[in-house]
Amino acid sequence: MNSEEEKPKRIPWDEYWMNIVNDVAERSACLRRQIGALVVKNNVIISTGYNGAPRGFPHCLDVGCRRDKLNIASGERHEECVGVHAEQNALLQAGRDAEGATLYVNAFPCKICAKLIINAGMKRVVMTGEYSDKEGLEYLRQGGIGLVHL
Repeated sequence: MNSEEEKPKRIPWDEYWMNIVNDVAERSACLRRQIGALVVKNNVIISTGYNGAPRGFPHCLDVGCRRDKLNIASGERHEECVGVHAEQNALLQAGRDAEGATLYVNAFPCKICAKLIINAGMKRVVMTGEYSDKEGLEYLRQGGIGLVHL
């Protein structure tokens, strides 16, 4: 490379981590949405998570979606879904290491996940995509969590 050639550009950290989130989401067993999450601290991956049935439960891919069978709209009646959210799985794996970290996720966190993110002591959430229930975003703002939407 001579002095006249430009150096190759490196993608920014947030974009790098979000690319990994999209790969993690491909493990999802949800019929409705494939969500991935990543907890990162000091530019090191602490944990990953994707949405799906709890350990030992049959996956929706195999038995169908309970929420579809009950005709429940997106963002409503979370308790009727057998699945554990990607954010919840990532936080469970991270444990206390989530404190002060950033969560990367390819959807807006729901209000249940938002409360967990706040109580985990996370400092920031970086998101792509959207989610019909935007109340979780307001919870995160009230909790002093920095929000970035790519």
